[in-house]
Amino acid sequence: MAYDDTLIVDHIKQTHGTELLSEREKHLIGLAVTMTRGCQVCTRNRVEKARNIGLTDDELNALVAVTAAVNSGVTGATARVAFGMLEQEQAADCGDVCSPSPGEPNAEAEKHMP
Repeated sequence: MAYDDTLIVDHIKQTHGTELLSEREKHLIGLAVTMTRGCQVCTRNRVEKARNIGLTDDELNALVAVTAAVNSGVTGATARVAFGMLEQEQAADCGDVCSPSPGEPNAEAEKHMP
């Protein structure tokens, strides 16, 4: 059986049909998403469509900068949380081994415990 994209295409048409966002806003959001997802062909097509509705290269470059900044912030926050999770796990697992006095809690480990 061949792939049937009818549901997806219908959903895209319905979503793009909203009047709550302008065509400009829809194009900017779509372009930001395709850049974030890393699809070069989709990004190329969205840049072309954005230019066709009047967006300038300065506006598109501003979008690239904002998208990159948001993604770098998310990357930094994700890494910070991951490091914190590892520190909590390590502090919880070390027990007496991390304590300068066996049987007494380690002050550094306690800082990382919930």
